[in-house]
Amino acid sequence: MYSGLPGSVRIFRLFGIDVHLHWAWALVAYYFYLQGKDSYDNPIWSMAEVLALFGIVLMHEYGHALACRSVGGKALNIMLWPLGGVAYVQPPFRPGAMLWSIVAGPLVNVVLLPICYGAYYFYPRIIEDFDVDILLFLFMLYRINLALLIFNMLPIYPLDGGKIVWSVLWFFIGPSRSLTFASYLGLVGVAAGIGYALVEQSLWLILIAVFAASQCKRGLQEAKLLKYQEPVRRARVVDMISCPECRKAPPIGPNWQCECGGFFDMLGDNGRCPHCERVYSSVVCPYCMNQASLLDWRNPPE
Repeated sequence: MYSGLPGSVRIFRLFGIDVHLHWAWALVAYYFYLQGKDSYDNPIWSMAEVLALFGIVLMHEYGHALACRSVGGKALNIMLWPLGGVAYVQPPFRPGAMLWSIVAGPLVNVVLLPICYGAYYFYPRIIEDFDVDILLFLFMLYRINLALLIFNMLPIYPLDGGKIVWSVLWFFIGPSRSLTFASYLGLVGVAAGIGYALVEQSLWLILIAVFAASQCKRGLQEAKLLKYQEPVRRARVVDMISCPECRKAPPIGPNWQCECGGFFDMLGDNGRCPHCERVYSSVVCPYCMNQASLLDWRNPPE
């Protein structure tokens, strides 16, 4: 169901997952290159720093995607764009599966931290005539990884920290109320972030805060949809819907992801994404991956 954001291009495929790059990422890469090139004697290390950022973000997103698959979910695409990366994952609609799919991304950074610091610490102690540029590059690897970990763990939806709050609370108060809480908490964090960005006069932080605010608003809409669909979930089996190939009843809740990035209930919403109004005429079964028209799903489940 994913065809990429406008302006994106698929750059490669690994582990059955397509990696897409948005053209605007090149502008960000060039900006960071200019910011760092004067710190090195040889500016090529500044470009290596940018590529390292690309690699760390990509490994983080693969952590999300592979973890989602490990619990029976679906993950086929990763997008790298100016504000970071997005793994388009579709975990089973249960809190444990959602939590693992989210936590796995920051865990990649946790694993990388001692590796990066170890390389920085031991390099000048092992190599007597060490290169100062390489030492600075190793330090920046550690710093970039630490900064990404701290930033992603902020309890602001839709950052990983905010989604972790949602998933943990889901165990106790259900998906709708927990998402509502996480979204409102995110808006509080966004307000604090905008205040800090104004003090620092950082246009970049302001753009991130505006994006986060829009996602918090979407989270509140998702929460209302989840609450509305609660009785629909309980009646799903009565609806007599099943996959025409494997004959399993569909999962309950917003387990399908539109190309706009929003999750929705493909069958409960009759193929219409409530976020962007896109209409799908066919659906992919999350169990057997068979694609069939929505009409063909109207069969008694076995």
